Amino acid sequence: MIDKRSPVPIYYQIQSYIKELVENRQLKPGEAIPSERELSEQFQVSRMTVRQAVMNLVNEGFLYRQKGKGTFVSEPQIEQPLQSLTSFSEDMKRRGLVPGSRLLHFSVKASDAFLAEKLNIELNEPVYEIQRVRLADEQPISLEWTYLPAQLVQGLTSDIIKKSLYSYIEEKIQAKISHAHQVIEAAVAGKDEMEHLHLKKGSPILLIHRQTFLENGQTLEWVKSAYRADRYKYVITMTRGHHRG
Repeated sequence: MIDKRSPVPIYYQIQSYIKELVENRQLKPGEAIPSERELSEQFQVSRMTVRQAVMNLVNEGFLYRQKGKGTFVSEPQIEQPLQSLTSFSEDMKRRGLVPGSRLLHFSVKASDAFLAEKLNIELNEPVYEIQRVRLADEQPISLEWTYLPAQLVQGLTSDIIKKSLYSYIEEKIQAKISHAHQVIEAAVAGKDEMEHLHLKKGSPILLIHRQTFLENGQTLEWVKSAYRADRYKYVITMTRGHHRG
C-alpha cells in the first residue's frame, strides 16, 4: 500500500506496487494490470497520478499498452553483460532459461571479398553459412547469421548447430576461443526480422556484428544478429580512472 505522508512521491509508490505484483507473480507477462480508474479508487488518488506511474513503467518497457484494450505486463528483458564473451546457450542457461535454435539455412559456399576480409581468409575459400532463430523458453529472441571458415571448423552438421556451436568448437575441435570485437547499433526490423521474430513493422531491434578470435589469433567467425529490443538489453559496468587535473 502507499503512504501519503511519505516523502517518496505517490506515483513512485504506485510504480513500486505494480512491480511488486509482477515480481510476486500475482501479475504475469501478458496479463492486464488494473485500470487507471481501479487504481485511482484503490489508492484514493487522482487518475493523473496513476497515469504518471503507469506511463513511467511503459517508458521503461516494464508494461505495454494496446489501444482500446488496456495496459499489460511485458515479457522480462534478458540482460547480457558486455564484460564477458559467452555463447547464446551459455547466456540463457545462466538466467534459468532453456536455450534453443530453429535452423533456417545451413550450407557451404565460397567466400566473397567481404567474408574473406572479415574471416581473414583467401577469396573463394569455403565458409559455412548458417542462419537460425535463437530461442529462450521456446520464444524467439534473435535472428542470427553466422559465417565460419570451413577448413578451421571441420565436421560441422545441422545437428551440432542446433545445440551449442561454442561447446563443439572448444570440446570437440579443442580450439580455445579468446575474445571478440562487437559493434551494437539500434535499427528497425526488416522483413526477415518481422517474420521470424514476430515483430510489427517499425519495431526496434538491436543489430549486432561480432568478429570472434581464437587464442592463436585466427578469426573463428563473423556473426550478424538481430535481437528483439523489447526482450534483450546489454549491461556494462564502467569504472572511472584516477586522472590529474
